[in-house]
Amino acid sequence: MGPTTLTVQRKRPWVVAFIGILIALSAFLLQPAAPASADTTDDGQEITDFYFAGVITFDDKPVEGVVMSIEGKGFKGETETDAEGKWRLYVPEKEKYTLTVDEETLPKGVIVDASLLPPGTQPISGTTASFEVEFGLTGTKIMNLFLGEGERITVSFIDQLLSRLVGGLNFGLLLALASMGAALIYGTTRLSNFAHAEMVTWGGLVALVTTSFWHLPLWLGIAAAVIGGGLFGWALDAGIWRPLRRRGLGVVQLMIVSIGLSLALRYAFQYLIGGGTRQLPGASPAPIQFGPISLSYIDMIAMGVSIVVILGVAFFLTRTRIGKATRAISDNPQLAAASGIDVDKVVRYVWILSGTLAAISGILWAYFRPGVKWDMGMQMLLLIFAAITLGGLGTAFGALVGSLIVGIAVEISTLWIPSDLKYASALVVLIVILLVRPQGLLGRRERLG
Repeated sequence: MGPTTLTVQRKRPWVVAFIGILIALSAFLLQPAAPASADTTDDGQEITDFYFAGVITFDDKPVEGVVMSIEGKGFKGETETDAEGKWRLYVPEKEKYTLTVDEETLPKGVIVDASLLPPGTQPISGTTASFEVEFGLTGTKIMNLFLGEGERITVSFIDQLLSRLVGGLNFGLLLALASMGAALIYGTTRLSNFAHAEMVTWGGLVALVTTSFWHLPLWLGIAAAVIGGGLFGWALDAGIWRPLRRRGLGVVQLMIVSIGLSLALRYAFQYLIGGGTRQLPGASPAPIQFGPISLSYIDMIAMGVSIVVILGVAFFLTRTRIGKATRAISDNPQLAAASGIDVDKVVRYVWILSGTLAAISGILWAYFRPGVKWDMGMQMLLLIFAAITLGGLGTAFGALVGSLIVGIAVEISTLWIPSDLKYASALVVLIVILLVRPQGLLGRRERLG
C-alpha cells in the first residue's frame, strides 16, 4: 500500500475575513453588561442626598402608574407612582427644578387640582401639570398632589413639532462633530473605528476631572479637554495605528483591534470615575422661551460652537494644503502617495483633528444628555455610524448631512413613539435612504467586480 496523501485545502480569504467579522461582532455585542450600581433605585435613579417626593391621590385614593419627571440644571429624571401613590425623584444638587406630571397617565378627565397645591406652588403658565419647585432648608421636598376633574391644557402639535425640530438640530450638530472626525479617519485609512466612542467620552471625562475633581475654572477645563482630545488622537495613531499599518494589517484586523481597544478604554474609564453619572458645572438655571421653543443658554452656546467648528473644518478641508491632501487621500490613497503627498503625515493630522472634534462633541454631549458617564460615548456610536453611512462613506460633508438628518429624525420621532425607542428611528431612516441610494446621499456610486 502506497503512502497516504493528505490534501490540505486553503481557505478562501473572504471566508477568513467573514469569520473574523463574526467573531469580532459577537465579542462586541454579546459582552456582559456592567453590574448595576448598588446606589440606584429600582427604576434606575442614582440615589443622592437631595430628592422630591410625595403622594398622588384622587378622591382620597392613591393613583398608581402616574409618570413623574423632573428637569433643571442640565439634569433630567423620571419615575412612576407605586401602588400607594408614592413617588420619589432624586436630583444631583439643591437647586430649582421643573416638576411635571404626565397627564396622559392620569385617569380620563382628571387634572392636578391647582386649588390644593402646596402653598407658594402654581402651575407654570400654559400648563396644568408642570411646576417650578425648589428645596427649603433641608435636602428633601414633599409635594403631595391631589387630582380633580378639569380640562387639561395641552401644547399643540405644531408647537411640539417646532420644539422637537430645534432640539433635533441641536443634537444633530453635536453628533456631526463626532461623525465628521470618524468619517475622515475612514476616508484616509478605511478603518471603522469602534473606539471613536471612547474618544467622545474622553472629552467629557477630561472636562469633568479638571472642573469637578481639580476645581479649576470651567473655561480651563474645556480648553484642557479640547487639547487633550487632540493629544489623545495623536497618541492613538502614533502608538497603535501607524505601527499596525506599517505591518500591513488589513482593515478587518484593524477593526477587530479597535473593538478590543474600545472595551479596554471603556472599562478603564469606569475604573477611574465609577459607574455613576456626574454633572459638569455651569448648567442653565432656567430655560429661555422663544414662543413654543424652550432653550437654555447652554443649548444656544452649544449650537453656536458647533456651527463655528463645522465651518472651521470646512475651511480646513477646502482651503488648506493639508485639507486638500486629506481629500485626495480619501479619493485615491495610492495616487495621492504617487503624486508626492506624505500619507502618514496627513493621516496623523487627521487623527489629531478627529480627536479634537470628538472631545468637543463629548463636552456638548455631557450637557445634552446630561452628565458624564464612563460609557456615554457608546450611546452615540451607532448613531455616528448611521450618520456616516447615510451621508456617504468617507466624506466629512456627507457625515454632516447624515448627522443632521439623524438628529432631527431622533427627536421628531418622539411625537409618535416612546422616547426609549427614538434612536431606532434613525436606523429606519438609514434603511429607507440606502434602499433608494445605496452609496449614501453624498457618496459616489462605485462599480463592484
